[in-house]
Amino acid sequence: MSQPVTSLDPRFSQEDAVATTWAHAEAVLEQAQLFWITTVRRDGRPHVTPLVGVWGEGALHFCTGSAEQKTLNLQGNPHVVLATGSISWESGLDVVVEGDAVRVDDDERLGRLAELWSLKWDGRWNYDVRDGAFWHPEGWEDTPSPVLVFAVKPTKVLSFSEGSFSQTRHLFG
Repeated sequence: MSQPVTSLDPRFSQEDAVATTWAHAEAVLEQAQLFWITTVRRDGRPHVTPLVGVWGEGALHFCTGSAEQKTLNLQGNPHVVLATGSISWESGLDVVVEGDAVRVDDDERLGRLAELWSLKWDGRWNYDVRDGAFWHPEGWEDTPSPVLVFAVKPTKVLSFSEGSFSQTRHLFG
């Protein structure tokens, strides 16, 4: 993944603020356990919901059931926003990722991603891979169905630093 063009937005930053480095923003994406995703319904209304995700291979990845609202929304509009961060006013970094969600259906890549999910949550999120999707391990649910995986390569990432109060924009080519 190429390095983004990074700039501080002085309109929303303290006078002595410095831009958040891409390395710092990326570390927050790697470590975050929960993201909020915004998709767009067919009638244009936003749909926001929490989910787990993993950062890897230059993209933020999430998964969802094939019949869930997120999947239905993505069929009509791939544009998404994913946000994660701190709930503290005095410290932390909030990170917002903008981009298009693209379905991942290559079993080899899905295998690597399933490993990332398992490692990130100490084995609490395990998936089998087959037929271009994640599947819950046998016995996990009564009616197995595919879990679709999506990748969001960022077009823009915004970082909001608490305490020092700065807004940084990372633009990808």
